[in-house]
Amino acid sequence: MKIVRKVINVGYGNNVNIDKVLAIVNAESSPSRRLIKNAKEKGLVVDATEGNKTAAIIVMESDKVVLSAISADTIRKRINTIKE
Repeated sequence: MKIVRKVINVGYGNNVNIDKVLAIVNAESSPSRRLIKNAKEKGLVVDATEGNKTAAIIVMESDKVVLSAISADTIRKRINTIKE
């Protein structure tokens, strides 16, 4: 039995498994910034921005929070393209 994992690029060669994504949110709101702060305190942040400004936050099933420099809309479009 072959296992097929669907992954998308979230910037700079970093990929996430789309089957494990719970939410994709814009990083500009105050609740989003609090989410990042709390995840950093717990050691659950994966920074895929390569030092650039965070544009989107991807919340994973494992409670990990992936920070991306790519906009949330672009990431959603990439996921929708693969799921179709």
